[in-house]
Amino acid sequence: MVKFSREYDASIIPEWKPAFVDYKGLKKLIKKIKVARRDADDSSAGDSSPETAAGVESVGYGGGFSMLDPVRALAARFAPRVQATSVLMSSHFGVQEDEESGDSGEFVRSTDKHEREFLEKADEELEKVNTFYAAQEAELLGRGEALIDQLRILADVKRILDDHAATRHARGSLLGRSRSMRAVAPPSPALSNSGRYLLSGLATPQSMSDGSVELQQAQMTEGAAVADEVMAALERNGVSFVGLPGKKEGSGRGGRLQLPSTVRIDIPASNPGRAALKVWEELVNVLRKDGAAAFVHRKKVQHAEKNIRDAFMALYRGLELLKKFSSLNVKAFTKILKKFVKVSEQQRATDLFSQKSKRSSFSTSNKVLQLSDEVESLFLKNFAGNDRMVAMKYLNPQRPKNTHMITFLVGLFTGTFVSLFIIYAILAHVSGIFASAGNTAYMEIVYHVFSMFALISLHCFLYGCNLFMWKSTRINQNFIFDFAPNTALTHRDAFLMSASIMCTVVTALVINLFLRNAGASYANAVPGGLIVLSAGLLFCPFNVFYRSTRYCFMRIMRNIIFSPFYKVLMADFFMADQLTSQIPLLRHMEFAACYFMAGSFRANPYETCTNSQQYKHLAYAISFLPYYWRAMQCLRRYFEEHDINQLANAGKYVSAMVAAAVRFKYSATPTPFWVWLVLISSSGATVYQLYWDFVKDWGFFTPKSKNLWLRDGLILKNKFTYYISMMLNLVLRLAWTESVMKIRVSKNETRLLDFSLASLEIIRRGHWNFYRLENEHLNNVGKFRAVKTVPLPFRELETD
Repeated sequence: MVKFSREYDASIIPEWKPAFVDYKGLKKLIKKIKVARRDADDSSAGDSSPETAAGVESVGYGGGFSMLDPVRALAARFAPRVQATSVLMSSHFGVQEDEESGDSGEFVRSTDKHEREFLEKADEELEKVNTFYAAQEAELLGRGEALIDQLRILADVKRILDDHAATRHARGSLLGRSRSMRAVAPPSPALSNSGRYLLSGLATPQSMSDGSVELQQAQMTEGAAVADEVMAALERNGVSFVGLPGKKEGSGRGGRLQLPSTVRIDIPASNPGRAALKVWEELVNVLRKDGAAAFVHRKKVQHAEKNIRDAFMALYRGLELLKKFSSLNVKAFTKILKKFVKVSEQQRATDLFSQKSKRSSFSTSNKVLQLSDEVESLFLKNFAGNDRMVAMKYLNPQRPKNTHMITFLVGLFTGTFVSLFIIYAILAHVSGIFASAGNTAYMEIVYHVFSMFALISLHCFLYGCNLFMWKSTRINQNFIFDFAPNTALTHRDAFLMSASIMCTVVTALVINLFLRNAGASYANAVPGGLIVLSAGLLFCPFNVFYRSTRYCFMRIMRNIIFSPFYKVLMADFFMADQLTSQIPLLRHMEFAACYFMAGSFRANPYETCTNSQQYKHLAYAISFLPYYWRAMQCLRRYFEEHDINQLANAGKYVSAMVAAAVRFKYSATPTPFWVWLVLISSSGATVYQLYWDFVKDWGFFTPKSKNLWLRDGLILKNKFTYYISMMLNLVLRLAWTESVMKIRVSKNETRLLDFSLASLEIIRRGHWNFYRLENEHLNNVGKFRAVKTVPLPFRELETD
């Protein structure tokens, strides 16, 4: 049977761990009480023999035995414990007891110090848990109330738009005859074919000058009706409008008109489409002469509905976590009090403390349960079509059950890869293709294709190691990256992807070598077919081979490529950091694309790509791209968050681009001048990167930290591991020095050296990933962030 302490540690919410009851600390105090009791019993038993003998002699019984002696000894033994219970109850729970005089007071002070310490510690933990629960409960209740109001506004706006869409359709059929006899008037801003309305309901002077006056009046009337109904719906849900067009302050017609207080649907500009819609709205509002007006657009209503749905999911997640927090702490207090009463034999003090804990809000409050039921009911009705299975799929997604099939496939593909690689090495050695006089064109093709897939496979393997370590240390990477738990990769899945990729690649190489030895003219097309197969699998629309992960990867790559135009999330800049370590992979992809897409494998030699100036310039640009994307992400975050650290981070990637440009120039013109420039630029960029790795990304070198050169919070128990990691990161950051050493080796050895350096950089990146997420996790723990906050769409704009 699993001990409760282990079950408790495995069940607590990592981000809220400091707010949970310190079960281990209370257990240590109970052990101290047990040891003190045992020592006190031993000392009292040792002192009772001579005292009893002296007492017997003094009363004249001589050395004989009395039947009342055991009763007297038992009473003398338990009298101090009774008094200790009274003292503890009076000090902690206000229980008034008469104090005993004599030597027993000294015995109480010496033996029950740990019991008093335990009760004080338990009282502090109870207060801590209760305070945290009350704060979280108030926050969730406030968020739930605001979210329910948002849902009411959304329902009213959707109903109004649907009603007026039907009215517009009916009116259009009635006005069809008048349109055929008159000039067709353009649609007014108050009402358009795209389903866009203005809350002000006013038409511009230009629109009034064109078309039929009757038609314009009809459209204005309809637009005003739409605006009135929308504003009435907003007012019913707590949004006030003062002095809107058509509304006057006070009663009667003589009231004074004032500037409107505008309510808008605020959708974050997280992608180019939303950004363009927001810019267009602001532009129209600026050009209008009749004051600010907010669009009620069907597209914006759809975005608002999605935001509200996501906010309901986040709220439900928070409520479930708070319920779990309550139940675990109640169970922990119950268990620890049972241990305490068993050791101290203070039943009355324990009962009083138990009653106090049961009266606490985290144990008695049912507001969270009621709000959870209400959220579930509203989500079921508004977002799941009254289908409970669909609703729970969103509200409480379940992780897929782990099966041994994935582990079996990992072993199968790994064994197959090793066997095929041995076969390929033997065939290549017999064919002599690795010799200096071997087929140079074949080596160029095989080197680039094999290196490309090998680096991808190595990165997948290291990501699997990261997932395993994050799971072992209870780092919630799915919450940090905002991944769905039911579709997120596990470490077994990453290992399967790595093994299957390498198995497929080596199989293609063996087939290619067999065809080449057989004299087939299309042998070199096999690596090209492998690339086409990989691209087809990546874009495959069918639900095979981790479709959700593939689509997520493509979506993140789209966000990275168009970095300035998309909101930067944690997963986006984390993946961009991975790309900065995969520049050799991008160069291999460039060669493969040039060689196969240009038809070089049929007509031209492989030097067609490597010797052209366009190819060299493209390689130069590819060396820049990952750093450029990352710098653009930092600038986007700076404009959104106004954090000066983002500008400093962008400077780090600019320094890396300068160092890469200088090294590229040095490879073309290896003169002493460029050697010094390489040393200066690359050393400066390396120092910049090391500082950012250790201080910003990993959080080390915290001033006045209790851990030398580290930070206060450490997840790994062995601090020596962190120091080794710092040294390893320092050494691998200096891999660029190979470019200025001019090591004289053969062509094949040069390829092997380049591949080894690229692999070491990927290993450094995989090593960096763990500590980067560890630091992010500790930041979430410090701020008690366990649920993401979704911005609500409907908000009121204040006017001066």
